[in-house]
Amino acid sequence: MSLARPGTPGATRTCPHCKTTILESANVCPSCRHHLRFDPDAAQSAQLRSVPLRVEGTIKPPPGDNALEYSVVLTIRNADGEEIERQVMGVGALFNGEERSFTLEVEAVEVRGYRARRKH
Repeated sequence: MSLARPGTPGATRTCPHCKTTILESANVCPSCRHHLRFDPDAAQSAQLRSVPLRVEGTIKPPPGDNALEYSVVLTIRNADGEEIERQVMGVGALFNGEERSFTLEVEAVEVRGYRARRKH
């Protein structure tokens, strides 16, 4: 969970449906997509939402009878290159004729009324 106080940007909570750690401000869980609360300002909130990073790719095993094992690892680093979080998101194997597609999306929401923290 986040060290941020409830009500501040970055504060987190647990989704009551899937138990994933999510932003406290989320109206919909980004993991299970369950609605968590009614948002009377949904149209305005949607304008503040963006996807500043989206990467897609597909992998296939090499030709022949060999399988291809894979691990999907997500690493988040700060501006100094220090690792903040690292998680294995999934593992599996592909056999001849199979393929897997992967999409990484970073969803962002502008939080108004807070000044950015500055390094001293």
